[in-house]
Amino acid sequence: MKIFAGSSNLGLAKKIAKKAGLNFGKIEVSRFKNDESRILVKEDRLGKEAVVVQSLSQPTDHNLIEFNLICDALKRMGVKEITAVIPWLGYSKQDKVFRQGEPLSVKVIAKMLQVISLEKIITFDLHNLAILGFFEIPVINLSARLLLEDYFLKKINKNTIVVAPDAGAIKLSTAFAHKLGIGVVYIDKKRDLKTGKVKIFGISGGVKGKEVIIIDDMIATGGTLIKTANFLRKKGVQSIKVGVTHHLYVNGTQEKLEKSAIDEIVVTDTIKPKIKSKKLKVLSVAEIITKEIV
Repeated sequence: MKIFAGSSNLGLAKKIAKKAGLNFGKIEVSRFKNDESRILVKEDRLGKEAVVVQSLSQPTDHNLIEFNLICDALKRMGVKEITAVIPWLGYSKQDKVFRQGEPLSVKVIAKMLQVISLEKIITFDLHNLAILGFFEIPVINLSARLLLEDYFLKKINKNTIVVAPDAGAIKLSTAFAHKLGIGVVYIDKKRDLKTGKVKIFGISGGVKGKEVIIIDDMIATGGTLIKTANFLRKKGVQSIKVGVTHHLYVNGTQEKLEKSAIDEIVVTDTIKPKIKSKKLKVLSVAEIITKEIV
């Protein structure tokens, strides 16, 4: 079995191959002059199994097409079983139809990913577990929570608490706080679905002088996170650390986070890190994936 990778997260794919003791398949990824993807698998012999690693990060649509073309090329070379490792499933936040006239985008993407017959898909911390129902093949939804728990367990003290940034994060934040053996408080806020603006109404407990940990599944634009951090600073918190699985590296986001009231941001490499920062700590999910494929 060989591991192949598209252009979205080559570094993670190589880590997985090294940890799994598997050969890294040679593949040429390029584009025609009209911007269409061009794939060439440069292997003479292939076994019946292969692993394809590709995060559906920016440029999302391009990386999706690239993934499908790689899988098709492998099938045409005789590979019978393909395990797809898609650490970040693009479009996963578009898991509902909020307004008339909108598509159920992630369901469409699920169908596109299954155009080529796959054995299974391995992904991380889906935004909504209902997404699993859009697939007709096994989807292994791994979690980076243990990585984050192990990291923050070394950082906590009797003054540390977890803050759930909104109603959607209450269950996750509570479970995380219980694992660390610390308290948790909740912020009451609502987002306007048309404008995207967030309004904070209050918080369930005192945070003055506390060292705060905020846990979430992803960072997109960072606007809500920054607003939450500013709110907590005004309430007198001592420090703010953030732990998330997916950092989407939307243009300009990390630069805004650098200037924010947040002291540390801990993420994983489900998406290829695109910036270096003293505030940014990147943990690797390679070992978790390796245990699933070997």
